Amino acid sequence: MADIFDVIADSTRRDILHLLHERGEGISAEEDAGTSVSEIVAALGLSQPTVSKHLKVLREAGLVRVREEGQHRFYSVSAEPLEIIEDWLMPFLGGEAVASDVMALAASLPQQAREIADAIGHAAAGTTHRVASAVQAVSKKLGAGKPGNE
Repeated sequence: MADIFDVIADSTRRDILHLLHERGEGISAEEDAGTSVSEIVAALGLSQPTVSKHLKVLREAGLVRVREEGQHRFYSVSAEPLEIIEDWLMPFLGGEAVASDVMALAASLPQQAREIADAIGHAAAGTTHRVASAVQAVSKKLGAGKPGNE
């Protein structure tokens, strides 16, 4: 199996994960019917073979689940492997002390409060990622217009 960091290093795979996450947001894993390959192709403007190739890599890394229905495949995010990345990033985002304080506080909360806090955390992380990606894209566009950067 490929290293999870190698898998998510590809921007197309990140785009697919982001799309699947958005489509399944607010839905439990059991209720998420998934997104078809053709829906991913249409949403991202990629070819079907390209999407299938990237979905295979994501599936082998355990980052997506697939549900087969006849000839159709429906994909959804499997968030558990992303916890590896979250654990690796935690020291950079707030230090080990903050992480252990958060974990101790979370353990003392009722289940429903933990689920709400988790949803808020995921929404905040997603927003941070979208803003950072937008800033990076604008920076690239602005940099490409400067002499010597083309």
